Amino acid sequence: MSNQVKSNKQNEGIRKTVIIILLCIVTILILFVNRLSMDRILSPKEMVANGAVIFSTPRELSGFKLLNQNNQVMGISTLKNRWSFIFFGFTHCPDICPATLSILSEFSENLTKSDYSDDTNFIFVSLDPARDDPASLKSYVEYFNPNFIGLTGEFLDLHRFSKQLNIAFQKVVTNPVNGNYTIDHSGHIALINPDGYFQGYYKPPFDLNRFLMTYKSLRASYD
Repeated sequence: MSNQVKSNKQNEGIRKTVIIILLCIVTILILFVNRLSMDRILSPKEMVANGAVIFSTPRELSGFKLLNQNNQVMGISTLKNRWSFIFFGFTHCPDICPATLSILSEFSENLTKSDYSDDTNFIFVSLDPARDDPASLKSYVEYFNPNFIGLTGEFLDLHRFSKQLNIAFQKVVTNPVNGNYTIDHSGHIALINPDGYFQGYYKPPFDLNRFLMTYKSLRASYD
């Protein structure tokens, strides 16, 4: 065999080796980038450290009947097949409610960049049915986000629903002369899973990045 033939075979072998090495490198890079793009699943301690308390066993909810801002009846069945963040407050709230709804709106807008936007609800439940009728709720919640849902109803129905989600509240008279009052209430945000069960809650102070990280982690582990 001539030296030229041997040289050509050696060169061909080198080219094949280089191609195989390059393919291996590309495969490793693709796997690495794909892993980076995946939502990291946090441990329960990491979730709590970032404000999300997720129950190991979700809690079943009993039925309820409330009105949304369009005067439509909503019950437990309307929560199914979607994840729902539920925040309790009242439209005359001076600070906590507007701040919370604002950050939930930011959270909602950021979810549009993920796969979790279409099946996530954001619901504001009034604890002040005497002043918060559906029309008042409509202008209030849609000011923050047109996709938000507002709920109101009879006081006892609201009380039973809030109690199931561990939301404490009480009416506090601020002016006995004219009867003005405020509502002291828990700032937690309840999370309902697609089965209509109480999955856990988020505790203040709220942070957009922590919302995104913990919710994506939960969805990645749940789905």
